[in-house]
Amino acid sequence: MVTRARVPAGVRDNGGMSTPTMKATLQIGPHDVRPPVVLAPMAGITNAPFRTLCREFSGGKGLFVSEMITTRALVERNDKTMQLIRFDASEQPRSIQLYGVDPATVGKAVRMIAEEDLADHIDLNFGCPVPKVTRKGGGSALPYKRNLLRAILREAVSGAGDLPVTMKMRKGIDEDHLTYLDAGRIAVEEGVTSIALHGRTTAQHYGGTADWDAVARLKEHVPEIPVLGNGDIWSAEDALRMVRETGCDGVVVGRGCLGRPWLFGDLVAAFEGRPGDLHTPALREVADVMVRHATLLGEWIGDESRGVIDFRKHVAWYLKGFSVGSQMRKRLAITSSLEELRAGLDELDLDQPWPSGADGPRGRTSGNNRVVLPDGWLKDPYDCAGIGEDAELDTSGG
Repeated sequence: MVTRARVPAGVRDNGGMSTPTMKATLQIGPHDVRPPVVLAPMAGITNAPFRTLCREFSGGKGLFVSEMITTRALVERNDKTMQLIRFDASEQPRSIQLYGVDPATVGKAVRMIAEEDLADHIDLNFGCPVPKVTRKGGGSALPYKRNLLRAILREAVSGAGDLPVTMKMRKGIDEDHLTYLDAGRIAVEEGVTSIALHGRTTAQHYGGTADWDAVARLKEHVPEIPVLGNGDIWSAEDALRMVRETGCDGVVVGRGCLGRPWLFGDLVAAFEGRPGDLHTPALREVADVMVRHATLLGEWIGDESRGVIDFRKHVAWYLKGFSVGSQMRKRLAITSSLEELRAGLDELDLDQPWPSGADGPRGRTSGNNRVVLPDGWLKDPYDCAGIGEDAELDTSGG
C-alpha cells in the first residue's frame, strides 16, 4: 500500500527558517524514505561513487537514483550499461532510472530487472530535455503522446511485479503544450507509485525559474499518490519551502548537490527539525572530499587515471566561491592522477572558510528554447504511429 508523505501541519520558526516539527516520511512501495529526499538522476554524475558520497553525508537516509539507463542497452546487456547498474553492497534500496520509447522494450527491461533482482525500485525518465533524447520522442517529449505514455507505463507496471514504479517528468514541451496534468492522471490510472515534477518545460531546459505552482497544481490533481517537487532547490531551506508552499510530499534534488554531496546531510537535518545544523566545510575538507570522490571513481572504473579524468567535470563545482585563481583551476581540471590532484590542492590556502559565494545555483542554468522533436510530433497528441524500437537509444548514461 502506498501512502503520501506525512508532512505535519504545525511548523516552528528557528532562526528564520520554518521547519516541520516532526519527521516527514515518504512511502515508495515497501520502501520507507525518511526524510522524503531523492537524489535526481543526472547523466555522468549520479554513478555509484557519487551516490556513495551523498549517502554517507546523509547517514544513509533518503533515496539515491542511478543515472539514466537505456532500456534497449539494458536488454542487450551493453557492457557500459551493465557497469552503470552495479550498486554498492550498502545501497538500499537500489534505485534505477530507465529511459525508453518503445513499450515492448521497456517491458522487457523492467521484467529483466525484476526477474534478475537487479534493483528494488524503478523510475521512468520522462523529463530529459536534451535534443538527442527528444528528437527520438523520448524524455520530456514523450508525455505529449498520451497513448504512448499509457502503453509504456502499463508495460512497466505489469512487468515490475512487486517492484514500485515511479516517474519523473516536466511540465510539458512548452507553455503551449503542457502535459503534466494529463500525464499525472494517466500515471495514477496505470498504477505508478509516485510522480516527480520538474517545474520547467522542455523549451526552458534549465533556464529561468522553476514553476513551483505547477507542483502544487499537480498535487491537487492527483491526490491519490505522492508528488515530489524538483527544480531550484539549492539549499535545505529551499526544500522545506517547496514542501510548505506546494504541499508536495517530498523533493528531488539535482544540480544543487553538484560539488556539494554534503547537501544531503543538510536536508536530513532540516527535515528532522534541525535547520541550523548546516555543513559549511572549509576548503581543507572540500579538498579531502574531492580526492575521495576521484578515488572512488577510479576504484569503480578500475583505473585510477580514468577515474581522475572522469572527476575533472566536478572540479569547478567543488571549488565554486573559493579563492583559487584561474590558472590553478585550469591545472586541477586537467589532472590525470590522484597524486597530481592532491599536490595541486595542497598548494591552495586550505584554511579558507566556506564562502557565501558557494551557495545558490550551480551547473547548467541557461535556457535552450530550441526543442528538437520527431517530424510531425505535435500534430496529434494521441497518434504514436511509427514509434518503435528504432527510436530507442542504444547507450546509457544520457
